[in-house]
Amino acid sequence: MADIKIGRMVIGAVATNSYFLYREGNSECVVIDAPDKGKEMAAALKKNGFEPIALLLTHGHFDHIWGASEFRSATSAKIYALDKEQELLENSTLNVSAQSGRPTTVKVNRYLKDGEEIELAGIKFRIIATPGHTVGSCCFYVEEAGFLLAGDTLFQESVGRSDLPTGSGATLGRSIQEKLLVLPEDTRVYPGHGDETTIGHEKKYNPFVAGGEDIWE
Repeated sequence: MADIKIGRMVIGAVATNSYFLYREGNSECVVIDAPDKGKEMAAALKKNGFEPIALLLTHGHFDHIWGASEFRSATSAKIYALDKEQELLENSTLNVSAQSGRPTTVKVNRYLKDGEEIELAGIKFRIIATPGHTVGSCCFYVEEAGFLLAGDTLFQESVGRSDLPTGSGATLGRSIQEKLLVLPEDTRVYPGHGDETTIGHEKKYNPFVAGGEDIWE
């Protein structure tokens, strides 16, 4: 069993999951998404002995970025996201923060490309582009631990919505079928909302993906 550990914080108006990953015995951690209250997020991690060094964004919707800039200011963390998401992250109408009452944009320190691998806090993350929820949505795969940080692409027995700016249901379906369901069935999926699941469970019980690609036609 890998010594990579994962923790969860549920934050914000729509109960968004923010995860932190670390190697046992190492104070450095990597955070996935910053739904809100970035300063409080940073303080909670530091209180428990963690030093956040990176914030990875699965996509740019308001409920995943409202705390991002504040979190960066309160830590030494740099912000990373998929390159295709730049326009949405820097436009408060596209990322729906303006419509939600708190217009917010994020300047990312480093944009990543599909298939790229990065090592942070001694953990290797593979970037898997999964457009559909947004044009630049992505998942972060930690092969060593069998973890998939899925954002709002794949949920427990559900999938992300595709009716917001830059979304596409057909594209989302292809992303899940071609990029995620090909992973090992025991891969543990950590979604942006709700409880964790596995690839094997979703292949059997998710009504949006269990029946194959025809549901997206």
